[in-house]
Amino acid sequence: MEARAMAKYIRISPRKVRQVVDLIRGKDVSQALAILKFSPQRASVPVAKVVKSAAANAEHNFEMNRDDLYVAAAYVDQGPTLKRFQARAMGRADVLRKRTSHITVVVKEKNS
Repeated sequence: MEARAMAKYIRISPRKVRQVVDLIRGKDVSQALAILKFSPQRASVPVAKVVKSAAANAEHNFEMNRDDLYVAAAYVDQGPTLKRFQARAMGRADVLRKRTSHITVVVKEKNS
């Protein structure tokens, strides 16, 4: 049995979010939240929110014990990119790509 949660269209580059997600994959939910709380990256806030949501889904929908939950899978997919223009010298323009992320976290119960 597994429970999942997703956060879509988060305005942080997927490459930056993956650095944070790699820290918590395979860890207990409580340990993962502790790691995210003290992680200096900006992406740790939305990732922590998704982990809490997945744990809440597991408790409410599948009646799993929160103490036995661990992060079975966590991955980040690229969302749509917002394209903006920035003025440059001599009348030119550069494209700014404001990337978005879709964060998915899957929690499972440990077989004890």
